[in-house]
Amino acid sequence: MRIMPGADPFLLKGGSNGVLLIHGFTGTPAEMRLLGESLHQRGFTVLAIRLPGHGTCVEDMESTTWRHWYGAAVDGFTLLGGLCPRVNVVGLSMGGLLSLKLAAEYSVDRVAALSTPIFLTAKRLPLLPLYRAFHRFIPKKRRDYDIDPQYYVGYDCTPLDCLSSLLELIRSVQSDLPLVQSPTLLIHSRHEHTVRPESASYILDHLGTSDKELFWLKKSGHVITIDIERQIVFDKVAEFLDHPLTKE
Repeated sequence: MRIMPGADPFLLKGGSNGVLLIHGFTGTPAEMRLLGESLHQRGFTVLAIRLPGHGTCVEDMESTTWRHWYGAAVDGFTLLGGLCPRVNVVGLSMGGLLSLKLAAEYSVDRVAALSTPIFLTAKRLPLLPLYRAFHRFIPKKRRDYDIDPQYYVGYDCTPLDCLSSLLELIRSVQSDLPLVQSPTLLIHSRHEHTVRPESASYILDHLGTSDKELFWLKKSGHVITIDIERQIVFDKVAEFLDHPLTKE
């Protein structure tokens, strides 16, 4: 199995406060690299996982479902828990969904969900069953970012079977939100081009924890970890995670 250049998982060893980073749908750990390095510079131990079917070829992804992706997130959480007494989880897009699901089912110290979908902007989603009958993949509209391409590594198309599984994951996480008791930070852009911004408000309103915050960006698109306001994201996440122990 050949991994795309830059798509490898990474571990940056630091202090006892661990952070699990989970990339997005069709993405790779590359989009979490700068955030991970920023957190590591502040003393965190950082583990960024590569989800099953991602970072190789899109045909590999076609044979996976959200349960495979979530299983990898659980494995990463367990691995990091063996290294650090405190484990926080930060996820981007679909990674945000997996982060919230982890927080609903495991003892996560703090969770940050970035650009996390509940409602998607795609107007043709109701036609997905029809599309799946005739097509395996659909091309993606990739945004140009003012950043080195090594940080934006992923597929140029989306497996329709996996898109259907993503919708199943969204429904699963919707039912999990009241179970999330970990302090939670949500970051979303008002000019999002993939996920409708009201997704963030929905998540905020349905979380079980009262210790929650929604922070809005003004200039970014969907992949906020590599967009123009990325330093704001890095600082906000680090400030949120650098906190006295939440759970005894």
